[in-house]
Amino acid sequence: MSTQSQTTVPFKSTVPGVAVLGTVTAEQAQILTPDALQFIATLQRIFNPTRKALMERRVFRQQELDRGILPDFLPETAHIRNDPNWRAAPPAPGLRDRRVEITGPVDRKMVINALNSGAYTFMADFEDSSAPTWENMISGQVNLRDAVRETITFSNPNGKQYALRKDGKAAVLIVRPRGWHMVERHVLVDGEPMSASIFDFSLYFYHNAKELVKRGRGPYFYLPKMESHLEARLWNDIFNVAQDMINIPRGTIRGTVLIETIMAAFEMDEIIYELRDHSSGLNCGRWDYIFSFIKRFRQHPQFVLPDRSQVTMTVPFMDAYVRLLIQTCHKRGVHAMGGMAAQIPIKNNVEANNAAMTKVRNDKLREVTAGHDGTWVAHPALVKIALEVFNEKMPQPNQIHVRRDDVRVTRNDLINVNFNGTVTEEGIRDNLRVGLGYMEAWLRGIGCVPLNNMMEDAATAEISRSQLWQWARHGTTTAEGKKITPQFMLQLLDEETAKIKKQLGAKYSSSKYDAAKQAFATNITGEKYDEFLTTLLYDDIVTLTNNAKL
Repeated sequence: MSTQSQTTVPFKSTVPGVAVLGTVTAEQAQILTPDALQFIATLQRIFNPTRKALMERRVFRQQELDRGILPDFLPETAHIRNDPNWRAAPPAPGLRDRRVEITGPVDRKMVINALNSGAYTFMADFEDSSAPTWENMISGQVNLRDAVRETITFSNPNGKQYALRKDGKAAVLIVRPRGWHMVERHVLVDGEPMSASIFDFSLYFYHNAKELVKRGRGPYFYLPKMESHLEARLWNDIFNVAQDMINIPRGTIRGTVLIETIMAAFEMDEIIYELRDHSSGLNCGRWDYIFSFIKRFRQHPQFVLPDRSQVTMTVPFMDAYVRLLIQTCHKRGVHAMGGMAAQIPIKNNVEANNAAMTKVRNDKLREVTAGHDGTWVAHPALVKIALEVFNEKMPQPNQIHVRRDDVRVTRNDLINVNFNGTVTEEGIRDNLRVGLGYMEAWLRGIGCVPLNNMMEDAATAEISRSQLWQWARHGTTTAEGKKITPQFMLQLLDEETAKIKKQLGAKYSSSKYDAAKQAFATNITGEKYDEFLTTLLYDDIVTLTNNAKL
């Protein structure tokens, strides 16, 4: 059944110090039991101070970067990188073969479709492909609880029924909680909003860890947005305490870390080492990686990047990152997962669809040839294409045995932007359209949006606004000879919004485009720059009740 059809009421917590400021259905209330709330509050009290200190550390590191202190491999952890003998944990049950992974939000129908897609694993995403409304987050927990127990069903308004396949080939479930920078304002512990990471992880873990083990799997996670091995250490500490609290063996949890920040690229060995009893490898989170590259180096004109379409996986800094990730993972005995194919099928245009699917095939061929053990797709229709490529070139479950001892990646390789490219007016307009379209949908509670025949999530919107900011900040000149100024950027924003307004007609007034435009305008002139779009917009989707008693 769908939780969205039920009546919601304010929730009153009976756990001392815990307040829930959101309404819930009767089914959602089953997730927020007193024992579950006590569990998540305990983890919050123990570990949130460390999380906050690590977020302050990010601010300090940005100040250093702005002064020109660029990242490098850490001298204090050289002994970890240089020791060839240590290994991470062997693959957990269900994670030995990850040739194709599908990703998507925790929406009930999408969860069923992804688990049925034929992919080996499904990353159920509380993060970049979900807008963190209270309804989305708490319904997502209900949906995953039901998916774990194989009872999940869904009925469309038109009567179409959805249920899990019964042939034993449903994808293995992996869950991505929100990143360390996010909070969950609908749940307070001792008067303070919970860490969204701890909230997402701990609720899912509490309700499902033992059930997963009983079914021959385990509680598996994707860990996003980390910027240092100290942030990985925090996850490992949380894993250990959580496992101890429900009396399951340490090492039952597995976490795959998305290397999607430029800072983490310099600490890949150390990140695996910190999580070594719980590590299931690293993933090339390539869209967020480009975003992070622009964000962290945004004050330096030598790092201005061209149009997004020209920043491919073969440009020097991206190629170096991929090669180092594969080498590092295989040296430590864990999976090196490839990146996202965001294309979606193009209906009613065979030629365009064939061209898009060829891009997917070529991208997956590049990944498997480079040494990746698996890859990501965003749409069920791409699973077959990715499987064909990986099955042909990698008929065995993985290629961890491919050591890539030939790889030599230096600090300068990881920040090498020496490639040809241009900034065009169309590139500016495309970024404006993507940013506006994604932010408008996000403000309506939708985090996974088809735009221009691509399934976009927060990462591509982040690239869009960061490039716009960077070009305005440094007065970049377009290929057409126009110098980019804040005024020019805002003029084009007005023009693109006017096009959307004309296209939508009467529907525009019920959209969120005006709010999206207002927020977007604050971050594209080279002046104000928010750390994340999701934190910029979060207050607009918060729906608090005031019934709670501490």
